[in-house]
Amino acid sequence: MSLFDTRSKVAVHVAQTGEQYPCASNESLLTGMLRLGRKGIPVGCVNGGCGVCKVRILNGDIKALGPISRAHVTVDEEAQGYTLACRVAPTTPVHLEVAGKLNKPFSKGRAESATASPLSQQQ
Repeated sequence: MSLFDTRSKVAVHVAQTGEQYPCASNESLLTGMLRLGRKGIPVGCVNGGCGVCKVRILNGDIKALGPISRAHVTVDEEAQGYTLACRVAPTTPVHLEVAGKLNKPFSKGRAESATASPLSQQQ
């Protein structure tokens, strides 16, 4: 990716924190969220297998980037707006809430990395 990302983006709003971030329609909601650089963002395998990044879409439209494990999002939950942030991209502005626990709700410190272990992010 170039230094200047020219992809068209839509706004994604996180209900618990009031934060908003831009997200391209061909990138996952989780990828955009990680650009915020905050500690406490629930991230796991980044491939739909762990369910750590479960969110509920309150408003807006999304498209699938890959399959969502029924072990983590049931058909009933999906009907209520739940999905995995690593497996969907926004097509319109989105308002979401993180379904799992936000560690120290989006503390303002910089995240160490998307692959850092949960223990290394605790203080």
